Amino acid sequence: MAIPNYQSVMLPLSKLVADDRERSLREAIDPLADEFSRSEAERTEMLPSGQQAIFTNRVGWVRTYLKRVGLIESPRSGFFMLNPPWEPSRRWLGS
Repeated sequence: MAIPNYQSVMLPLSKLVADDRERSLREAIDPLADEFSRSEAERTEMLPSGQQAIFTNRVGWVRTYLKRVGLIESPRSGFFMLNPPWEPSRRWLGS
């Protein structure tokens, strides 16, 4: 099975941050990879540059896009969480 594109990861990451917990990108990778039933090989498959795992890269881009639209915020360097003005979205996110 192919590694999901970043659009496919948007809703699962949005649901993950709906718990109001501050987390790093690394803390988000495993639960998302589990949700997509990624094997260890798929989790560690590298970009052609060899600098980063493809799945980690995809999740990182989703985090960037969700931050740009204001759904998530960075309370401190390297961490992100649901942006408080988006509290009403919890119902939509299933939390």
